[in-house]
Amino acid sequence: MTKNIAYIICGLSALLLLNSCAAPKAAFKADSPDQPIPFAKVQFENKSKNATAYAWDFGDGTTSTKESPGEHIYSKAGEYTVTLKAGKGKKEQSTSKIINVKEPKNCTVELETGYGNMTILLYDDTPEHRDNFLKLATEGFYDDLLFHRVIPGFMIQGGDPNSKGAPAGQGLGTGGPGYTIPAEFVNKNIHLKGALAAARTGGPSNPQKRSSGSQFYIVQGKPISEAEMNTTEQRSGYTYSDEEKAAYAETGGVPFLDREYTVFGMVTEGLDVIDKIGAVQTARGDRPVEDVKMKIKVKNLGM
Repeated sequence: MTKNIAYIICGLSALLLLNSCAAPKAAFKADSPDQPIPFAKVQFENKSKNATAYAWDFGDGTTSTKESPGEHIYSKAGEYTVTLKAGKGKKEQSTSKIINVKEPKNCTVELETGYGNMTILLYDDTPEHRDNFLKLATEGFYDDLLFHRVIPGFMIQGGDPNSKGAPAGQGLGTGGPGYTIPAEFVNKNIHLKGALAAARTGGPSNPQKRSSGSQFYIVQGKPISEAEMNTTEQRSGYTYSDEEKAAYAETGGVPFLDREYTVFGMVTEGLDVIDKIGAVQTARGDRPVEDVKMKIKVKNLGM
């Protein structure tokens, strides 16, 4: 009997020794996101064995060392390679899976102000700007920011994070989220009244015409005559279609900004709100005397 117990103990010891020496095996399960950004949530479940340390790379620039990271949210559409490294001592194994995050189509946001609301369609042919705008709106980045620059007959501008709670007289217009976005010029996206466009730094410091990560403007503009359109064509070297010229003559806009600043959306409801904000009294630096606050939320992903 004692001998049998000794054999069992030896067997268990050998088994424990084998397990302690076994190489880690990396494995995980990932649920495919059923919604496009900015609500693309993926649940990760760690299925690794014989590991004590973990290193996750979600393919979007973010990482984690948690055993079970749980839910991860992707803020941009695209294909991502997710890698998990499972380690134990000096031994390590990795495994990867591809996650496809759908992009929204014909999505809209609601921009709320004290002068009324605007519904804005975000263009699908400027995906970098669209995805970034959706991300910031979802995070509440724009809530209580100001339209800090208003020029009647031209545009209304906002999106500077420094404008939140800014005292009267404070200069605004230089703030941002800490990054810029590559220009996405599309010829058919022009600066008609209601166009949503990205602000940017001008001059030789920004030869690529990269957009601000958060600041934007909405065009008010004015009707453009045939002579003005001809001058614009001569200066830009771009020939407008008859339909585009007619739209500028009837709707109005600022054509000299075309292909200089990225247009990535259009106001589809609430054009009158632009005129109301454009008519407010402004002080030095074109800042409204009375704050014009905003709030932006995702209205429809259009899927």
